[in-house]
Amino acid sequence: MLLVHQFNYPTTILYGAGAVAGFAERLCAAPAATYLVVTDPGLVAAGIANRVCDALVASGVAFSLFSDVHGNPVEADVRAGVDSYRAANAAGIIAVGGGSAMDVAKVIAVAATHDGPLSKFDDAKGGDELITNPLPPVYAIPTTAGTGSEVGRSAVIIAEDTGVKTVIFHPTMLPRIAVLDPELSVGLPRWVTAATGMDAFAHCVETYFAKGFHPMADAIALGGMEIVIAHLPRVCDEPADLDSRGHMLLAASMGATAFQKGLGVIHSLAHPLSTRYGIHHGLANALLMPPVFRWQLETKRDQFSDDLLARYGRVARLFDSPAAAALVPDLIARLCARVGIDQTLPQLGLAEADIDALAAEAFADPCHASNPIAMTEADMAAAYRACL
Repeated sequence: MLLVHQFNYPTTILYGAGAVAGFAERLCAAPAATYLVVTDPGLVAAGIANRVCDALVASGVAFSLFSDVHGNPVEADVRAGVDSYRAANAAGIIAVGGGSAMDVAKVIAVAATHDGPLSKFDDAKGGDELITNPLPPVYAIPTTAGTGSEVGRSAVIIAEDTGVKTVIFHPTMLPRIAVLDPELSVGLPRWVTAATGMDAFAHCVETYFAKGFHPMADAIALGGMEIVIAHLPRVCDEPADLDSRGHMLLAASMGATAFQKGLGVIHSLAHPLSTRYGIHHGLANALLMPPVFRWQLETKRDQFSDDLLARYGRVARLFDSPAAAALVPDLIARLCARVGIDQTLPQLGLAEADIDALAAEAFADPCHASNPIAMTEADMAAAYRACL
Protein backbone atom coordinates (compact mmCIF):
# COMPACT_ATOMS: atom_id res chain seq x y z
CA MET A 1 0.00 0.00 0.00
CA LEU A 2 1.24 3.50 -0.87
CA LEU A 3 2.27 5.44 2.25
CA VAL A 4 0.96 9.00 2.12
CA HIS A 5 1.90 11.71 4.65
CA GLN A 6 -0.23 14.78 5.38
CA PHE A 7 1.21 18.13 6.47
CA ASN A 8 -0.96 21.09 7.55
CA TYR A 9 -0.03 24.78 7.95
CA PRO A 10 -3.25 26.76 7.49
CA THR A 11 -3.16 29.66 9.98
CA THR A 12 -3.06 33.25 8.73
CA ILE A 13 -0.32 35.11 10.65
CA LEU A 14 -0.22 38.90 10.98
CA TYR A 15 3.28 39.86 12.14
CA GLY A 16 4.87 43.13 13.18
CA ALA A 17 4.53 46.13 15.47
CA GLY A 18 0.99 47.48 15.19
CA ALA A 19 -0.43 44.22 13.82
CA VAL A 20 -3.33 44.41 16.30
CA ALA A 21 -4.74 47.46 14.53
CA GLY A 22 -4.62 45.65 11.20
CA PHE A 23 -6.42 42.69 12.75
CA ALA A 24 -9.18 44.92 14.11
CA GLU A 25 -9.64 46.43 10.66
CA ARG A 26 -10.08 42.94 9.21
CA LEU A 27 -12.79 42.12 11.73
CA CYS A 28 -14.50 45.42 10.98
CA ALA A 29 -14.60 44.50 7.30
CA ALA A 30 -16.32 41.18 8.09
CA PRO A 31 -20.07 40.83 8.63
CA ALA A 32 -21.19 42.53 11.84
CA ALA A 33 -20.73 40.36 14.94
CA THR A 34 -19.94 40.55 18.64
CA TYR A 35 -16.79 38.85 19.92
CA LEU A 36 -15.82 37.54 23.34
CA VAL A 37 -12.32 38.73 24.32
CA VAL A 38 -10.74 36.13 26.60
CA THR A 39 -7.78 37.20 28.73
CA ASP A 40 -6.47 37.07 32.29
CA PRO A 41 -6.63 39.60 35.14
CA GLY A 42 -2.90 40.29 35.04
CA LEU A 43 -3.08 41.51 31.45
CA VAL A 44 -6.08 43.68 32.30
CA ALA A 45 -4.19 45.21 35.25
CA ALA A 46 -1.11 45.77 33.07
CA GLY A 47 -3.19 47.56 30.43
CA ILE A 48 -2.17 45.13 27.68
CA ALA A 49 -5.65 43.69 27.20
CA ASN A 50 -6.99 47.25 27.07
CA ARG A 51 -4.71 48.04 24.14
CA VAL A 52 -6.38 45.29 22.15
CA CYS A 53 -9.81 46.46 23.26
CA ASP A 54 -8.95 50.03 22.25
CA ALA A 55 -8.02 48.80 18.77
CA LEU A 56 -11.36 47.00 18.50
CA VAL A 57 -13.23 50.11 19.63
CA ALA A 58 -11.35 52.26 17.12
CA SER A 59 -12.44 49.95 14.32
CA GLY A 60 -16.04 49.72 15.53
CA VAL A 61 -15.87 46.04 16.50
CA ALA A 62 -18.37 45.01 19.19
CA PHE A 63 -17.01 42.84 22.01
CA SER A 64 -17.45 41.68 25.58
CA LEU A 65 -14.49 41.11 27.94
CA PHE A 66 -13.95 37.91 29.97
CA SER A 67 -10.83 37.91 32.15
CA ASP A 68 -11.33 35.14 34.73
CA VAL A 69 -8.54 32.82 33.50
CA HIS A 70 -6.12 31.10 35.87
CA GLY A 71 -2.42 30.60 35.09
CA ASN A 72 -3.06 26.85 34.95
CA PRO A 73 -6.62 26.97 33.59
CA VAL A 74 -9.34 24.82 35.12
CA GLU A 75 -12.70 23.68 33.87
CA ALA A 76 -14.48 26.33 35.94
CA ASP A 77 -12.74 29.00 33.82
CA VAL A 78 -14.25 27.46 30.72
CA ARG A 79 -17.73 27.24 32.19
CA ALA A 80 -17.64 30.90 33.24
CA GLY A 81 -16.39 31.81 29.79
CA VAL A 82 -19.23 29.94 28.13
CA ASP A 83 -21.70 31.89 30.29
CA SER A 84 -20.09 35.15 29.14
CA TYR A 85 -20.05 34.00 25.52
CA ARG A 86 -23.77 33.23 25.59
CA ALA A 87 -24.66 36.38 27.54
CA ALA A 88 -22.92 38.47 24.86
CA ASN A 89 -24.57 36.50 22.07
CA ALA A 90 -21.09 36.32 20.61
CA ALA A 91 -20.23 34.85 17.24
CA GLY A 92 -16.49 34.50 17.74
CA ILE A 93 -13.73 34.47 20.37
CA ILE A 94 -10.56 36.54 20.57
CA ALA A 95 -7.86 35.20 22.89
CA VAL A 96 -5.41 37.74 24.32
CA GLY A 97 -2.57 36.44 26.45
CA GLY A 98 -0.33 33.45 26.92
CA GLY A 99 -1.17 29.80 26.52
CA SER A 100 -3.71 29.86 29.34
CA ALA A 101 -5.98 32.44 27.72
CA MET A 102 -5.65 30.79 24.32
CA ASP A 103 -6.39 27.34 25.73
CA VAL A 104 -9.48 28.60 27.56
CA ALA A 105 -10.70 30.42 24.45
CA LYS A 106 -10.42 27.29 22.32
CA VAL A 107 -12.20 25.13 24.85
CA ILE A 108 -14.95 27.74 25.31
CA ALA A 109 -15.59 27.22 21.60
CA VAL A 110 -15.98 23.49 22.23
CA ALA A 111 -17.99 23.74 25.44
CA ALA A 112 -20.36 26.37 23.99
CA THR A 113 -21.38 23.93 21.26
CA HIS A 114 -21.09 20.54 23.03
CA ASP A 115 -22.26 19.10 26.34
CA GLY A 116 -19.56 18.31 28.95
CA PRO A 117 -17.80 17.31 31.06
CA LEU A 118 -14.51 18.32 29.46
CA SER A 119 -12.85 15.03 30.44
CA LYS A 120 -14.87 13.20 27.81
CA PHE A 121 -13.00 15.15 25.11
CA ASP A 122 -9.62 13.86 26.34
CA ASP A 123 -7.55 13.33 23.20
CA ALA A 124 -5.75 10.38 24.79
CA LYS A 125 -9.11 8.58 24.93
CA GLY A 126 -10.32 9.47 21.45
CA GLY A 127 -12.30 12.48 22.63
CA ASP A 128 -11.73 14.31 19.36
CA GLU A 129 -14.35 12.06 17.77
CA LEU A 130 -16.97 13.61 20.09
CA ILE A 131 -16.34 17.13 18.75
CA THR A 132 -18.84 17.01 15.93
CA ASN A 133 -20.64 20.37 15.91
CA PRO A 134 -19.30 23.46 14.11
CA LEU A 135 -17.20 25.69 16.39
CA PRO A 136 -17.28 29.49 16.47
CA PRO A 137 -14.14 31.08 15.02
CA VAL A 138 -11.24 31.68 17.39
CA TYR A 139 -8.59 34.37 16.87
CA ALA A 140 -5.39 34.51 18.92
CA ILE A 141 -3.21 37.42 20.04
CA PRO A 142 -0.28 36.08 22.07
CA THR A 143 1.38 38.35 24.60
CA THR A 144 4.08 35.82 25.50
CA ALA A 145 6.45 33.99 23.19
CA GLY A 146 6.25 30.39 24.31
CA THR A 147 3.30 28.09 23.88
CA GLY A 148 2.59 28.84 20.23
CA SER A 149 -1.02 28.00 20.97
CA GLU A 150 -2.00 30.66 18.44
CA VAL A 151 -1.19 28.19 15.65
CA GLY A 152 -2.21 25.00 17.48
CA ARG A 153 -5.20 22.69 17.28
CA SER A 154 -5.20 21.71 20.94
CA ALA A 155 -5.66 23.06 24.44
CA VAL A 156 -4.77 21.85 27.92
CA ILE A 157 -7.28 22.28 30.75
CA ILE A 158 -7.39 20.75 34.25
CA ALA A 159 -10.60 18.73 34.13
CA GLU A 160 -12.80 19.05 37.18
CA ASP A 161 -13.76 15.41 37.61
CA THR A 162 -10.25 13.98 37.18
CA GLY A 163 -8.08 16.82 38.51
CA VAL A 164 -5.45 16.27 35.80
CA LYS A 165 -4.32 18.29 32.81
CA THR A 166 -6.38 17.12 29.84
CA VAL A 167 -5.38 17.63 26.22
CA ILE A 168 -8.36 18.49 24.02
CA PHE A 169 -7.67 18.39 20.29
CA HIS A 170 -9.59 19.02 17.11
CA PRO A 171 -8.58 20.60 13.78
CA THR A 172 -11.44 23.09 13.98
CA MET A 173 -10.03 24.51 17.24
CA LEU A 174 -7.24 26.08 15.18
CA PRO A 175 -7.35 29.90 15.36
CA ARG A 176 -8.30 31.52 12.06
CA ILE A 177 -5.80 34.38 12.51
CA ALA A 178 -2.76 34.69 14.79
CA VAL A 179 -1.61 38.23 15.55
CA LEU A 180 2.09 38.48 16.44
CA ASP A 181 2.56 42.05 17.64
CA PRO A 182 5.81 42.47 19.62
CA GLU A 183 4.59 45.69 21.23
CA LEU A 184 2.19 43.62 23.34
CA SER A 185 4.96 41.55 24.93
CA VAL A 186 7.00 44.54 26.12
CA GLY A 187 6.74 44.90 29.88
CA LEU A 188 6.62 41.22 30.75
CA PRO A 189 8.62 40.25 33.84
CA ARG A 190 12.01 38.84 32.89
CA TRP A 191 11.24 35.43 34.38
CA VAL A 192 8.08 35.14 32.25
CA THR A 193 10.00 36.09 29.11
CA ALA A 194 12.66 33.50 29.99
CA ALA A 195 10.30 30.68 30.93
CA THR A 196 8.03 31.13 27.93
CA GLY A 197 11.05 31.41 25.64
CA MET A 198 12.39 28.10 26.94
CA ASP A 199 8.95 26.61 26.35
CA ALA A 200 9.31 27.56 22.68
CA PHE A 201 12.75 25.93 22.67
CA ALA A 202 11.34 22.77 24.26
CA HIS A 203 8.68 22.52 21.57
CA CYS A 204 11.29 22.83 18.86
CA VAL A 205 13.84 20.43 20.31
CA GLU A 206 11.32 17.75 21.23
CA THR A 207 9.77 18.00 17.77
CA TYR A 208 13.18 17.62 16.16
CA PHE A 209 13.96 14.54 18.25
CA ALA A 210 10.46 13.03 17.92
CA LYS A 211 10.08 9.84 15.95
CA GLY A 212 8.22 10.00 12.66
CA PHE A 213 8.74 11.43 9.20
CA HIS A 214 8.12 15.17 8.84
CA PRO A 215 11.01 17.01 7.16
CA MET A 216 9.04 20.27 7.06
CA ALA A 217 8.49 20.18 10.83
CA ASP A 218 12.14 19.26 11.38
CA ALA A 219 13.33 22.26 9.37
CA ILE A 220 10.97 24.65 11.16
CA ALA A 221 12.04 23.24 14.54
CA LEU A 222 15.71 23.80 13.74
CA GLY A 223 14.97 27.36 12.67
CA GLY A 224 12.97 27.99 15.84
CA MET A 225 15.80 26.77 18.07
CA GLU A 226 18.27 28.96 16.22
CA ILE A 227 16.06 32.00 16.84
CA VAL A 228 15.65 31.24 20.56
CA ILE A 229 19.39 30.77 21.07
CA ALA A 230 20.09 34.11 19.37
CA HIS A 231 17.23 36.26 20.61
CA LEU A 232 16.07 35.01 24.04
CA PRO A 233 19.19 36.25 25.90
CA ARG A 234 18.99 39.53 24.01
CA VAL A 235 15.35 40.18 24.87
CA CYS A 236 15.94 39.23 28.52
CA ASP A 237 18.75 41.81 28.66
CA GLU A 238 16.94 44.46 26.63
CA PRO A 239 13.19 44.07 27.26
CA ALA A 240 12.19 46.86 24.86
CA ASP A 241 14.01 45.31 21.88
CA LEU A 242 11.06 44.91 19.49
CA ASP A 243 13.14 43.07 16.90
CA SER A 244 14.10 40.33 19.35
CA ARG A 245 10.61 40.22 20.85
CA GLY A 246 9.21 39.79 17.36
CA HIS A 247 11.67 37.02 16.60
CA MET A 248 10.69 35.23 19.82
CA LEU A 249 7.01 35.42 18.85
CA LEU A 250 7.95 33.84 15.53
CA ALA A 251 9.96 31.12 17.30
CA ALA A 252 6.97 30.29 19.49
CA SER A 253 4.67 29.99 16.48
CA MET A 254 7.29 27.96 14.66
CA GLY A 255 7.58 25.53 17.58
CA ALA A 256 3.86 24.93 17.74
CA THR A 257 3.58 24.68 13.97
CA ALA A 258 6.34 22.09 13.99
CA PHE A 259 5.01 19.96 16.84
CA GLN A 260 2.19 18.59 14.76
CA LYS A 261 4.95 15.97 14.23
CA GLY A 262 4.83 15.18 17.96
CA LEU A 263 6.54 16.07 21.22
CA GLY A 264 8.17 13.81 23.80
CA VAL A 265 8.76 12.79 27.36
CA ILE A 266 9.71 16.29 28.58
CA HIS A 267 6.15 17.48 28.09
CA SER A 268 4.65 14.36 29.66
CA LEU A 269 6.82 14.92 32.72
CA ALA A 270 6.07 18.65 32.83
CA HIS A 271 2.28 18.48 32.85
CA PRO A 272 1.96 16.78 36.29
CA LEU A 273 4.45 19.25 37.78
CA SER A 274 2.14 22.11 36.85
CA THR A 275 -0.92 20.30 38.19
CA ARG A 276 0.61 19.23 41.51
CA TYR A 277 2.96 22.13 42.31
CA GLY A 278 1.64 24.97 40.17
CA ILE A 279 4.98 25.26 38.34
CA HIS A 280 4.80 27.40 35.19
CA HIS A 281 4.76 25.03 32.22
CA GLY A 282 7.65 26.68 30.40
CA LEU A 283 9.73 26.73 33.58
CA ALA A 284 8.99 23.04 34.14
CA ASN A 285 10.15 22.23 30.61
CA ALA A 286 13.30 24.31 31.06
CA LEU A 287 14.26 22.56 34.30
CA LEU A 288 13.46 19.08 32.97
CA MET A 289 15.38 19.21 29.70
CA PRO A 290 19.00 19.08 30.94
CA PRO A 291 18.65 16.25 33.50
CA VAL A 292 16.18 14.17 31.48
CA PHE A 293 18.10 14.41 28.20
CA ARG A 294 21.25 13.52 30.17
CA TRP A 295 19.46 10.57 31.79
CA GLN A 296 18.33 9.28 28.40
CA LEU A 297 21.82 9.61 26.96
CA GLU A 298 23.39 7.81 29.93
CA THR A 299 20.85 5.06 30.58
CA LYS A 300 19.12 4.51 27.22
CA ARG A 301 22.05 4.95 24.86
CA ASP A 302 21.46 1.49 23.36
CA GLN A 303 18.10 2.77 22.05
CA PHE A 304 19.64 5.77 20.27
CA SER A 305 19.65 5.29 16.52
CA ASP A 306 22.40 6.78 14.40
CA ASP A 307 19.85 9.29 13.14
CA LEU A 308 18.90 10.38 16.67
CA LEU A 309 22.54 10.79 17.67
CA ALA A 310 23.08 12.89 14.54
CA ARG A 311 20.08 15.05 15.49
CA TYR A 312 21.53 15.66 18.95
CA GLY A 313 24.78 16.62 17.27
CA ARG A 314 23.04 19.07 14.98
CA VAL A 315 21.34 20.73 17.96
CA ALA A 316 24.76 21.08 19.59
CA ARG A 317 26.02 22.86 16.46
CA LEU A 318 23.22 25.43 16.78
CA PHE A 319 25.03 26.57 19.94
CA ASP A 320 28.31 26.90 17.98
CA SER A 321 29.48 23.78 19.76
CA PRO A 322 31.14 20.62 18.48
CA ALA A 323 28.55 18.18 17.18
CA ALA A 324 28.61 15.88 20.19
CA ALA A 325 25.31 14.46 21.48
CA ALA A 326 26.59 14.34 25.06
CA LEU A 327 27.02 18.12 25.12
CA VAL A 328 23.36 18.96 24.50
CA PRO A 329 22.11 18.78 28.14
CA ASP A 330 24.85 21.13 29.35
CA LEU A 331 24.32 23.53 26.44
CA ILE A 332 20.61 23.79 27.28
CA ALA A 333 21.43 24.23 30.96
CA ARG A 334 23.78 27.10 30.09
CA LEU A 335 21.08 28.78 28.01
CA CYS A 336 18.69 28.50 30.97
CA ALA A 337 21.28 30.03 33.29
CA ARG A 338 22.05 32.77 30.78
CA VAL A 339 18.40 33.95 30.88
CA GLY A 340 18.12 33.70 34.66
CA ILE A 341 16.54 30.29 35.13
CA ASP A 342 18.56 28.95 38.05
CA GLN A 343 16.01 27.14 40.18
CA THR A 344 15.85 23.38 40.65
CA LEU A 345 12.72 21.25 40.64
CA PRO A 346 13.22 20.18 44.29
CA GLN A 347 13.28 23.87 45.22
CA LEU A 348 9.89 24.19 43.53
CA GLY A 349 8.37 21.17 45.28
CA LEU A 350 9.50 17.96 43.59
CA ALA A 351 9.89 15.35 46.31
CA GLU A 352 10.76 11.66 46.33
CA ALA A 353 7.48 10.87 48.10
CA ASP A 354 5.49 12.20 45.13
CA ILE A 355 7.41 10.52 42.32
CA ASP A 356 5.35 7.34 41.94
CA ALA A 357 2.11 9.31 41.59
CA LEU A 358 3.75 11.80 39.24
CA ALA A 359 5.14 8.98 37.11
CA ALA A 360 1.73 7.37 36.76
CA GLU A 361 0.23 10.64 35.60
CA ALA A 362 3.13 11.32 33.22
CA PHE A 363 2.86 7.85 31.71
CA ALA A 364 -0.85 8.47 31.04
CA ASP A 365 0.01 11.71 29.21
CA PRO A 366 0.01 11.20 25.41
CA CYS A 367 3.00 13.41 24.57
CA HIS A 368 5.61 10.72 25.19
CA ALA A 369 4.08 8.47 22.51
CA SER A 370 6.32 10.20 19.95
CA ASN A 371 9.41 10.25 22.16
CA PRO A 372 12.28 8.62 20.26
CA ILE A 373 13.09 6.47 23.29
CA ALA A 374 10.24 4.23 24.52
CA MET A 375 9.27 5.08 28.09
CA THR A 376 7.69 2.85 30.73
CA GLU A 377 6.08 4.12 33.92
CA ALA A 378 9.22 3.02 35.78
CA ASP A 379 11.28 5.06 33.32
CA MET A 380 9.13 8.11 34.09
CA ALA A 381 9.90 7.68 37.78
CA ALA A 382 13.61 7.31 37.03
CA ALA A 383 13.56 10.46 34.91
CA TYR A 384 11.99 12.43 37.77
CA ARG A 385 14.61 11.05 40.15
CA ALA A 386 17.31 12.29 37.78
CA CYS A 387 16.02 15.80 38.59
CA LEU A 388 16.43 15.47 42.37
